[in-house]
Amino acid sequence: MSKRNTKQRRHIIITELNKLGEVSVDQLAKKFDTSEVTIRKDLAALENSGLLLRRYGGAVPLPSELIEAKSDKVSKRKVSIAEKAATLIRDHNRIILDSGSTTSALVKELSNKQGLVVMTNSLAIAKEIHALENEPTLLMTGGTWDPHSESFQGKVAESVLRSYDFDQLFIGADGIDIERGTTTFNELLGLSQVMAEVSREVIVMVESEKLNRKIPNLEIPWSDIHTLITDDDMPMEIREKIIAQDINVICVQ
Repeated sequence: MSKRNTKQRRHIIITELNKLGEVSVDQLAKKFDTSEVTIRKDLAALENSGLLLRRYGGAVPLPSELIEAKSDKVSKRKVSIAEKAATLIRDHNRIILDSGSTTSALVKELSNKQGLVVMTNSLAIAKEIHALENEPTLLMTGGTWDPHSESFQGKVAESVLRSYDFDQLFIGADGIDIERGTTTFNELLGLSQVMAEVSREVIVMVESEKLNRKIPNLEIPWSDIHTLITDDDMPMEIREKIIAQDINVICVQ
């Protein structure tokens, strides 16, 4: 089914849900003359977008308190950064998405890409990728669960990554050190560094408000980074200093 028809179907599902108060997978599959697997993907995608709540065999409207909590979850800046990052991805690329809200925003922009292979260490991102209609090949690092970053880390994850090679890594950061590179509050640095090691191109996605944060842990040095995508609030003098590190800096509105 075309991307356009997918959007139309999902719009109708929300309309039906608001009218009836609940919908079932079986009824929707019959209504659209499609498979239950397709409907489950629709419901998963709509749940990830904060538009409904799945339950066994169907879905119900999202409670009002959850709607309010989700409304500010992803900033407009992060969405703009993700939209720009998606333009750098070609069909059939092999990419890594590190855990984080900015990289998570990129998942929705992958729906029109074909033949992607996507590796991630995030269960949340893996769930969103699985819900995409175009069904990228999904790989997960496995490893030791880190509750701080809500992702898998450790030697097992590093070993899995080294078994592959990738075209691009998309990664966020807690901070940007103008002289050194990306920084993080997390003491577990090894996996991010291995992600960069096994990728031909490293793209950092970060909001300008994280510039010059005083964070001691250097995550990825400028020497390993190719592109920085941020917003246009980055001061020109800082932009020029980062460009001087041989970094392609993209500032989105």
